[in-house]
Amino acid sequence: MSGAIQPMTTVRTVAAHEVVRAAYPRPVTEKDEVGMAVGKAIDGALSQYSHEFARGRHPTRAAMQKIAADILDEELRDAGLEIPPEERDAHLLAVSGVLQAFRASEVMGLSRPKSRLILINGQVGVYAQPDYWDGRGRIYEMKSYHAAPIPPDVLLQVRLFQCAFPRHRAYLAWFDRHARPVSTTIQEVPPMAPTEIEATLRIAFATGLSKGTDKVLEYIDSPLIPYALPD
Repeated sequence: MSGAIQPMTTVRTVAAHEVVRAAYPRPVTEKDEVGMAVGKAIDGALSQYSHEFARGRHPTRAAMQKIAADILDEELRDAGLEIPPEERDAHLLAVSGVLQAFRASEVMGLSRPKSRLILINGQVGVYAQPDYWDGRGRIYEMKSYHAAPIPPDVLLQVRLFQCAFPRHRAYLAWFDRHARPVSTTIQEVPPMAPTEIEATLRIAFATGLSKGTDKVLEYIDSPLIPYALPD
């Protein structure tokens, strides 16, 4: 006689960036869209750069620059944006400076951790995945602009990562592409007080309930980090 079929658990899931966007909504201008395209080009190139370096390969900066240029062009096409050649060249010059600064930083060679699911009250799950970690006790979120003081939307993002990686120290690494030369700052984000953890989780919980997508918990392969909010 077969055993009884266990009921599945459905949770409302959102990504950390959706929580941040819901908490800090703002209209997106064409300038913002270009900036986001440049940011994605930098993120993609640096991720590949670090990945190759960690495996003992030493890709040239020119090769990484080509990857960044291809990503930038693709992002601009997808957004239906056209920029003058001289503006594109200026953005790619900034990208080159970030690549050089990144190579000299402690983040170079680190990998991206697997996404974790912050499970709140067994009802809402928030996918959280910082840019890099050392696999032991540090996580890093990277920005390519000046981030001091830490903007509230970035702080919320990092706090979600802290909830997902509670035994890790969190760092914000920014490489200011608007500075000449590109400046590097790696700043530790202080651990959260219990009240700050609760406030962060309540924002995420409300966003998940209102904007989340239903998923079966038993089918989610991300590591689960459970929290219970007090009534």
